[in-house]
Amino acid sequence: MLLPLISIVVGLGLLVWSADRFVGGSAAVARHFGMPPLLIGMVIVGFGTSAPEMSVSALSALEGNPAIALGNAYGSNIANIALILGLAALISPIAVHSAVLRKELPILTLVTFLTGYLLWDGRLSRIDAWVLLLVFAGFMGWTIWQGLRRREDNLASEVEQAFKTEPIPLGRAFFWLFVGLVVLIASSRLLVWGAVSLSRGFGVSDLVVGLTIVAVGTSLPELASSLIAARKGEHDIALGNVLGSNLFNTLAVVGIAGMIHPMAVPGDVLSRDLPVMSILTLSLFVIGYGFRGPGRINRLEGGLLLAAFLIYTGCLVVKAGAGS
Repeated sequence: MLLPLISIVVGLGLLVWSADRFVGGSAAVARHFGMPPLLIGMVIVGFGTSAPEMSVSALSALEGNPAIALGNAYGSNIANIALILGLAALISPIAVHSAVLRKELPILTLVTFLTGYLLWDGRLSRIDAWVLLLVFAGFMGWTIWQGLRRREDNLASEVEQAFKTEPIPLGRAFFWLFVGLVVLIASSRLLVWGAVSLSRGFGVSDLVVGLTIVAVGTSLPELASSLIAARKGEHDIALGNVLGSNLFNTLAVVGIAGMIHPMAVPGDVLSRDLPVMSILTLSLFVIGYGFRGPGRINRLEGGLLLAAFLIYTGCLVVKAGAGS
């Protein structure tokens, strides 16, 4: 079992590294060809931070391991809310004051329940996948339209400032785009092989491995960026990373996996993982929305989110040990 463990560790490390290079190269190329900073931030950076989940889930579906694809997407969502936001709020209570984020919170809640409705028959069909992808396309179009209507935008300003301080020549940008994409695919393949081998070696289901090791590993970019943003007091960035990633995972990642390989949904997903994800999303909506003023996720609420993640993960580990 040593080789699968090594492949998982190496795969995760290369996955995070390659995603960063891919995003940097793609954004620089887009900037050289005149793409507006807001679109670079929303489309390229937004897609890029979820590139690990997308590549791992797509390869898992292609290789006939759809449980890892679902576990990766929903496990990442659970980790994003309970682990990442919990840790970020412990570092610095998160103020929810951006109008855009306040709109995304109820959208994420509705999307979560839409997913539960589509999967309730125990199967993710290509029709279900099309619905998820069309909703995602509509959401992205609406978000971009809303952003372009605003005369001033914090995200556009941050992207513009990054290019002023760290300009990348076009040739180097294409190089890192290509290298990042190749390593991203290769590291995803290495990670999926290690995860499947580990699950079979220990008699643990692919779903549990996807919900734990793979999900937390592919959420490392969001973890790093959200914790750094929390330390700097950039609360919208910390929360925006989580909301954007969860919307992408729920709609695009699951949709792409379902298009590649329609699958039967494991019973545990319907009875355990989807309810946990839904409850965490609702709790985020309640504690973060701020019905009577600016919302705020304080340290106590952050500690409760982190405790929920530890309890959920502990239950997965205990059940996996009992079943092996």
